[in-house]
Amino acid sequence: MKAARRLNRAAAILATSVLADSAVEHYRGSFENRAMYLPLAFGALSLAVSGHGVSDRRLGAHALRDTIYALAGATGLAGTGFHFYNVAKRPGGFSWLNLFYAAPIGAPLALLLSGLLGFTAERVRDTAPGATPRIMGFPAGRAMAALTALGMLGIVGEAGLLHFRGAYHDPAMFLPVSVPPVAAGLLGNAALAPRNKDRWFTRSWLRLTAAVGLAGVVFHAFGVSRNMGGWHNWSQNVSNGPPIPAPPSFTGLALAGLAALGLLEDRPDA
Repeated sequence: MKAARRLNRAAAILATSVLADSAVEHYRGSFENRAMYLPLAFGALSLAVSGHGVSDRRLGAHALRDTIYALAGATGLAGTGFHFYNVAKRPGGFSWLNLFYAAPIGAPLALLLSGLLGFTAERVRDTAPGATPRIMGFPAGRAMAALTALGMLGIVGEAGLLHFRGAYHDPAMFLPVSVPPVAAGLLGNAALAPRNKDRWFTRSWLRLTAAVGLAGVVFHAFGVSRNMGGWHNWSQNVSNGPPIPAPPSFTGLALAGLAALGLLEDRPDA
């Protein structure tokens, strides 16, 4: 049950990041396509049901939470397709220029991951006491460690692309492309390695990764303040400066990784 609430908490952080980031970016795009409202709607719904899940100590999956998480994941997957299309349709297709300035391909992954984490939380709740929770036949702890590792690498790719666009002018910009990949590797090892191994270093590195995500909010807010007019011109600078809501995606995934380790420790065969 504790692991399920941890997964709900991680899903909530990812949903919050998606909700705020898509609100800014899609507002900048004038909501040209009505589908651009969907990540706001399902980000908000995923956040709401995640909050409910964090406080819910009952066993068994919750039908409404299950449904919203599944729809949020589907929305994130569809959004990835829309963003791919947005890049491909521009003159030059998948050029560096279009990857830099068209719809960010990796951004919808956060909503997909929020849905998957929440859906997994419901599967953990739905497991009989003493039994090993499973996801599509795989032990939940190992499955979540692998999923979190892959999701973290996807978000690292997006951060790396946009920080490359910024020419890594601040040494701190190397943190999200150096710390999270190590966390992903450690989680991949946890997903595949033998049982009953103490993962103290992995837990510590995941906490560092979570801190990097939170620190990124501060750095991005500072980046906004450096634009002409600073926060006095917030309506323009927030949409054109570094995305303040994006870095907590690393925090959410780090918490999901800690939840996966918790499952592996509570049930060594998980």
